[in-house]
Amino acid sequence: MNAIYLDNAATTQMHPEVIEVMQNSMATNFGNPSSIHQFGRKAKSSVETARKNIAKQFHVSAAEIIFTSSGTEADNLILNNAVLNLGVTRIITSKIEHHAVLNTCKFLSEKYDISLEFVLVKDNGDIDLEHLETLLKSSEEKTLVSLMMINNEIGNVLPIKKVADLCKSHNSLFHSDTVQAIGNYKLDLSDINIDFLVGSAHKFHGPKGVGFAFFRKGFGIAPMLHGGEQEKGARSSTENVHAILGMEKALNISYATIEKNKNYIETLKIYFISELKKISKEIKFNGNSSNLDSSSATILSVRFPVKNDMLLFSLDLLGIAVSGGSACQSGSNKGSHVLSEILFDGEEDKTSVRFSFSRNNTIEELDFAITKIKDFIK
Repeated sequence: MNAIYLDNAATTQMHPEVIEVMQNSMATNFGNPSSIHQFGRKAKSSVETARKNIAKQFHVSAAEIIFTSSGTEADNLILNNAVLNLGVTRIITSKIEHHAVLNTCKFLSEKYDISLEFVLVKDNGDIDLEHLETLLKSSEEKTLVSLMMINNEIGNVLPIKKVADLCKSHNSLFHSDTVQAIGNYKLDLSDINIDFLVGSAHKFHGPKGVGFAFFRKGFGIAPMLHGGEQEKGARSSTENVHAILGMEKALNISYATIEKNKNYIETLKIYFISELKKISKEIKFNGNSSNLDSSSATILSVRFPVKNDMLLFSLDLLGIAVSGGSACQSGSNKGSHVLSEILFDGEEDKTSVRFSFSRNNTIEELDFAITKIKDFIK
C-alpha cells in the first residue's frame, strides 16, 4: 500500500536539495557561530548569508530578520515584545487565529491587563473589515492588530495590504502569522505596511525546528530568551546553523518555482473539488476553501453530509493522511475552534476534513482518495 500524504498544511516533505544542503553543513560546518576561530567564523558567515538571502525575498534588510525555532516562537516573540517593549495596551485579533496567536493574546491580556478585542468573522470565514475599522476608531490606546494571512484550517486569504493600510491610517501596529503563505505567495514588504510577520521552514519543504520573525526597522526587540545575546540580542541561544541553511534553500526553491507550483496545485484542487461533487451534492466546503480567488490553493476544508468519527482513522488505515483541522490540535478532544465560529444549525456536528496539497501530490493519488471516500459516504 502506497502512502498518500494530503496533510501539507500540517507539514511538508523536505526537498531533496534541502536535505543535501543540511547534510553537507552537518559534515563540514559544525562550528559555533559565536566562536571567534575559523570554524566559528565560517558558521557565522553562513548564517548571515542565509539571513541576507531570506531578507532579499521580502525586499527588506537582513537586520529585520530574526531566526527562531518555529513560527510559534516567532509569534510569541512579536506579541510579547509589542506589550512589554513597545507599549501596546490593546490587541485586536479574531477567534479563528492559530493558537500560537490566540492563546498568547489571551495570556498577555490576563497577565498584563491588556485589552483584548475580537473582530467579527463572517459566515464564510472572512474577517469583517468594516468592523475592524470600527474597532480601530473606537480607542486611542496603543493598538496591535494580529490577523493571519491564510487561515490554516479553511484557507481563507486575508487582503493583507488593505488591512496593513487600514492599520497604518489609524496609527496601529500590524502583525500577521504568514506561516501558511510564505513559500506559496510572494510578499514585497517594501510595498506592504506590515510591521511584523513570521515564517516556518517546514511549511515550505524545509526542516522542522526553524523559522523567523520579521521586525520592521525602527522597533527595538526585547528578548524572551536571555543568555548569550545571539541574534543581535533578540534571541539568546546558539543558532541552528544546519536548519537555517536548509530553510534558506527551501525558500529559494519555493520562490524560484512559485508560479509553476501554484498552477499545478490549483489544478489538483479544482480536480478534487469536481470529483467530490460527483460523490454527493450534499458535500459542502467550509469557508472560502473551494473558491480559488479567495483561498489558498493548498487547503480544502470539506464538510461531509454525515457524522463519521472514524473517518480520519479509517483513511489513515488505507494510507491516506489528512487532518480534521489544525494538526496542532490533533491531540485535543476539542473540536475545531475555527469551524465552531463559522458553522451553525447543526453543520458543525458533521464530519469535516482538511485536505491540503503540495507539488508532490498527483491526480492518481486523488483518484484513490476519492474512491475510498465514496465507499465511506455510501
